[in-house]
Amino acid sequence: MTTSISFEKKILPNGLHVITHVDKSIPVAAVNLWYHVGSKNEEPGKTGFAHLFEHIMFEGSKNHNKDYFEPLQKVGANINGSTSNDATNYWEDIPSNSLELALWLESDRMGFLLDALDQNRFDLQREVVKNERRQSYENRPYGMAYLLLQEALFPSPHPYNWPVIGSQKDLNDANLEDVKEFFKRYYHPNNASLSIAGDINPEEVFKLTEKYFGDLQPGEPVDRLLSSSSNLNGDTKIEIEDSVQLPRLYLAWPTVPDLTESQAALDILSIILAGGRSSRLEKKLVIDSQIAYDINAYHHGQEICGEFHIIATGKPNDSLDKIKQEILNEITNIISSPPSQHEMERSINNIEAMHIRQLEKVGGFGGKADQLNYYNVMKGDPGFINLDIERYKKITPDQISNAAKLLNENRVSLSVLPKQNLTISSPISDRTKMPVTQKRMEFAPPSPQRIKLNNNVDIVLIEKPDLPLVSIGLLTNLGASSDPIKNP
Repeated sequence: MTTSISFEKKILPNGLHVITHVDKSIPVAAVNLWYHVGSKNEEPGKTGFAHLFEHIMFEGSKNHNKDYFEPLQKVGANINGSTSNDATNYWEDIPSNSLELALWLESDRMGFLLDALDQNRFDLQREVVKNERRQSYENRPYGMAYLLLQEALFPSPHPYNWPVIGSQKDLNDANLEDVKEFFKRYYHPNNASLSIAGDINPEEVFKLTEKYFGDLQPGEPVDRLLSSSSNLNGDTKIEIEDSVQLPRLYLAWPTVPDLTESQAALDILSIILAGGRSSRLEKKLVIDSQIAYDINAYHHGQEICGEFHIIATGKPNDSLDKIKQEILNEITNIISSPPSQHEMERSINNIEAMHIRQLEKVGGFGGKADQLNYYNVMKGDPGFINLDIERYKKITPDQISNAAKLLNENRVSLSVLPKQNLTISSPISDRTKMPVTQKRMEFAPPSPQRIKLNNNVDIVLIEKPDLPLVSIGLLTNLGASSDPIKNP
């Protein structure tokens, strides 16, 4: 099964990468813009800025100083955006005859967003983000697990230490000037990649992008951190209570960056372990022993470091320790005995089918426009969209066993337990009454044995055979009162 996605790429004089792909199947054009900035480009105390701009960018710019959605929704567009540790993207799927409208809007907010950004808009979107954090994490069952995992998996000062959405404190402390400086540093043509796919004429698209983006000022080059391993050491164990019905176990390991050989092997390993009913852990824990309700695993490769997760939901009132041990045992088994050829074929077929299904879409998350941008930003080559699946086909069973060695004792073990149903007993009749001391206690202390040595040293011995300990104290009849007057 082979696919080939044709494309053309040009770089404007101001550094903007422009990629085009023609797909005439339906009269739709997908506009997809990536900025190579994510939460890892922030700094402690000023987190959440990249995600905050994902929201602010929809509030208007100099030449369209009002809601960004309104003109696009009038022509029937789908619009969205997302932020990760590494990048921020915006996309619009529009009727192809409205392409110029989308390019005008995208270019205006790239070049002239700050002309329209005032304190009111900043405060409004900051409150929206704070509420999103509450809805997505703080007030959602098992929601705090991700926030705790991220911090523990990548101890400070690793740039993945804080969540993409930032902290409530940092969002409260943020000021308008700080976020404007962040925008100037990262949101400019030479830190962006624009992919346009669908019912288009590439020559006309390049003319339009030159028209609308060509006069935008480039920014200072952005320094790139190419790799940064986690300094996690040992098994970090965390236990929390939540308003949930079932206990859940999260195991997470720091791994390798995206688009590497080991990353491909870890993707395959996640399917062998917990990808479907015939996977090892689902068969062992959910179907056979039935000590877990469900289990899944995934590997998340990122620009500078990856992470591997296994998540299992347990039974009420049961300890998660047995589930954890079974998972660790299976990882040990794979290290010592490589997976079968059948397991390899099933997993690679799964990955290839998912890759091809994404290519059915022109736009949206994971569509062709989005993938061309992903490979352009993360690999420097949009043509890798046609080569990436080959990395997986070349992985051998022995490479899977070697990759499993990354799932070692340096991990985070997070248990989410149902909140205890704590109650109180009946209140006492009258707390104002002071209790009366009960009858006199009888106590007979042990009798010491006394011995005096010939040098007049007194020995006092008290036997207490409860513990195998001996305590010795020496008291001399001299102190500060015996100091010489001239030498106090």
